[in-house]
Amino acid sequence: MYKKEPSYRDCLLLIYYRNPALGKVKTRLAAGIGDEAALAVYYRLASHTRELVAALAVDCRVCYSDFIDREDAWRNSRFQKTLQHGSDLGERMSNSFRQAFADGYRHVVIIGTDCLELTTAVVQTAFEQLAAHDVVIGPARDGGYYLLGMKQWHATLFQNKKWGSSSVLADTLTDTARLQLHVKQLVTLTDVDEADDLPPSWHLS
Repeated sequence: MYKKEPSYRDCLLLIYYRNPALGKVKTRLAAGIGDEAALAVYYRLASHTRELVAALAVDCRVCYSDFIDREDAWRNSRFQKTLQHGSDLGERMSNSFRQAFADGYRHVVIIGTDCLELTTAVVQTAFEQLAAHDVVIGPARDGGYYLLGMKQWHATLFQNKKWGSSSVLADTLTDTARLQLHVKQLVTLTDVDEADDLPPSWHLS
């Protein structure tokens, strides 16, 4: 049972993070606002993510796309750091979950750094719901998901998906139904992928 104690030793939050580089992050967003502005947005989204997880009493593991940065804003004293491994997003996420369970964690949740609407409460709810559900998923309005949680590794959930497409959520839920998994869906949120997803208050000049 998920308990409010100083440390949830069996809970791990995986944070998928692309190493920031001009022209390499938020490419769909960059098509509308330019590479420099897109990189600035990416840094702000990452800062938002760090702030929302700061109050969580769970272990946090940043999974870097290209190399582990020991000198960046993800504090080494707070965040475990590792590399993503795999030929596509599905294989990389699957490997990260598998390693987390191999490390002894019993409740594992993954997020990215793309969701400005994501809050501490939503992530905490995900861990709490794993007490009574096999899988917790946070639907994104574009047909994907911004969060996925499990208490057992299910490789099938990461196979045969068109990552980045509007079918990811539906295909994942089809898999969970076939596996007869008890699923909890969280609130639907928006990932920041295009210029229209940005709040008006963000000035990018």
